[in-house]
Amino acid sequence: MESGFMRFAISDMPVPMAYATHRIIRDCNEAFADLFERKRDEIIDRSFARLYPRVSDFVRIGEMWGVHLSGSRRYYDERIMKTAGGRRFWCAVNGRSRTPDNPFAEAIYCFQPMIRPVDDGQSILSERRRQILSMVSQGKTNVEIALELALSKRTIEAHRARVMRKVGVRNTAELIVWFSKQPPLSNDARWEDGAASPGRVPFLV
Repeated sequence: MESGFMRFAISDMPVPMAYATHRIIRDCNEAFADLFERKRDEIIDRSFARLYPRVSDFVRIGEMWGVHLSGSRRYYDERIMKTAGGRRFWCAVNGRSRTPDNPFAEAIYCFQPMIRPVDDGQSILSERRRQILSMVSQGKTNVEIALELALSKRTIEAHRARVMRKVGVRNTAELIVWFSKQPPLSNDARWEDGAASPGRVPFLV
């Protein structure tokens, strides 16, 4: 497809869209620029990295897409992005690669903002909840966590459900990703044996 035609097609789309090579934005429509509260010339030929809250988020998403797009053409996920003014928001992203063997070589992306609260985690992550989510991130079941912490299974389920509802995630995988982005506790915090710092939780696809 000619790049001129690609630009024409993107500009006609009523939803935020961007065309990129190796995660460098080569073209986007006004809807995409408006979504991030930027002008098009501030985005073109720039990395997607500047649209994420943190560079580590950009790297993490790249690893995830690299796995799922390898040998395929399409992928979908939901992630937190950031406007030029620093406002964070949830976004559903559909991607299609023209080069499945090298998925980031040439791809087009559609971004759709979502009505989902973004919480920094500090107001809802008590030490106990951090402890529970750390164990969830290690792959432990509710029953195993309850036994280790001498709590009931229903208490563990209630803590997990409350956090998931407040931060707007839908399943355990999304919960682990969200938790991995939260800052660690201060040095005087106490952890049970085997509980890992959330800052060190590995990204799980």
